[in-house]
Formats: sequence, structure tokens, C-alpha cells
Amino acid sequence: MSEDAARQRSHYRWFTPITTRWLDNDVYGHANNVNYYAWFDTTANRYLIEHCGLDIHRGQQIGYIVHSECFYKKAVAFPDQLEGALRVNRLGNSSVEYGLAIFRQGEEAAAAHGRFTHVFVDRDSERPQAIEAELRRGLEQLLDADSHG
Repeated sequence: MSEDAARQRSHYRWFTPITTRWLDNDVYGHANNVNYYAWFDTTANRYLIEHCGLDIHRGQQIGYIVHSECFYKKAVAFPDQLEGALRVNRLGNSSVEYGLAIFRQGEEAAAAHGRFTHVFVDRDSERPQAIEAELRRGLEQLLDADSHG
């Protein structure tokens, strides 16, 4: 997917509101870059918990992030109202690559976009394992039509 396409709201399948906080701003008056990764993580994990049955406290399968990147396009700051956007770029046997973006509420072009990869592992052994059926079904709902899983 091109960078221009990755910035467009129409390329994402699920959205969640994100409220900025005063402490998100840095000395330059905009949200510090580390916040975008936290917003990405919040967006993906909210979807996994609410729509895929992921039990982060007691489930035997958990996801580890093994790769992440973010492209910053436009500064955001408190008190902006944001939306985290999510799609699935690639779905493998034990891993999933998400496409993520942060939008100002109502804007069509993302302020930032990126991706990260979860590898699902057994909580005890920390060894990769096939994505559980309920989790896979939820992830398939977000699979990008142009993806090759």
C-alpha cells in the first residue's frame, strides 16, 4: 500500500475514540512521538479484547509486538479529539501485521500512520502458537481486501 493510501480514512476498517491529555504535550506544544505508539497499542488491544475474545489477564495466548513503525505527518495536541484506526495488513499462522493510523476526529488524512506485528505465544512457554480460532475470526473481519494473508 502506498503511503498516500495509508493516510486515508477509507483504508481502515475499525475506529475508536482517543482522548488526548494535557500530559501528552511535550515542551514544543504538541503530542510527543511516544504517545502515538501508545495510541496504536491501545487501538489494537481494544479491538482484540472487545471483538476477538482476547483475555489479557487469564488467557493462555498473548501477543508480543516484534516490529513497529510510525510515520508522523501532522502534529496533534491536547485538547484534540482523536480516533485510532485499524486494519489487518497480513494474517499468518501465529502472527498478524496491523495497519494503524491516528486521525483528528472527522479528518480524512491521518496525522500519523504505521504498522506493528504481533506474534501470538503461549503465556507460559512464550513460544509462538497458531492464532486461536475466535481471535482469528475477529482479525479476519479487518483483513484488508488487497492483502495476501
